[in-house]
Amino acid sequence: MTSAPDTGLRPRAFDLIVFDWDGTLYDSTALIAKCIQSACQDLGVPVPTVEAASYVIGLGLHDALAHVAPSLPRERVPELGQRYRHHYFKRQHELSLFDGVLPMLASLKERQHWLAVATGKNRQGLNDALAHVELRGVFDGTRTADETASKPHPMMLQELMAEFGVEPGRTLMIGDTTHDLQLALNAGTHSVAVSFGAHEHAAFADFSTRFVAHSMTDLHRWLVDHA
Repeated sequence: MTSAPDTGLRPRAFDLIVFDWDGTLYDSTALIAKCIQSACQDLGVPVPTVEAASYVIGLGLHDALAHVAPSLPRERVPELGQRYRHHYFKRQHELSLFDGVLPMLASLKERQHWLAVATGKNRQGLNDALAHVELRGVFDGTRTADETASKPHPMMLQELMAEFGVEPGRTLMIGDTTHDLQLALNAGTHSVAVSFGAHEHAAFADFSTRFVAHSMTDLHRWLVDHA
């Protein structure tokens, strides 16, 4: 497949730009951590700290909950997942995109980048979130943890690159966790981190990121100048 046509004056550095969802585009980190804590409380297992609950954001739900509740028998992890979904669905209407996401995506679309999402959500969860913020149709491709390998396995990026015929060197992964950055390393792509999501800036030091954005304005400016 040939690259999408470029109408900009500066040649593109990346043909495919892949975003994580929660904590990168969607301001959901605090709610997800709280729902993980509430689910653990419901089942009577030790309640993780906010930091521990935030750390697993980005993984597939089963992997995340197994990690955060190691004392829970494996056969009960689906039950913990049901309690998590109960709490999350009650409050998901409160969530929104970070300020500045829409103009950033619009500017990337104008430059004819392929845009995609690679997330630890399941398919229904991502579809619901995209519908909630009226972003259906904006992304050219999406991958969720229930239909391919969970991060940091490289399969999400490998499938997206194959779908659009883009090489790793022309692909950029953007995320808020070390899981996203390890995904990029495993797939051989470039990466950019954002520090306003689930993981702290200091955690990104060993992942050879091209840039760490401290706000959506930072991210938008870097993409205009470098993508």
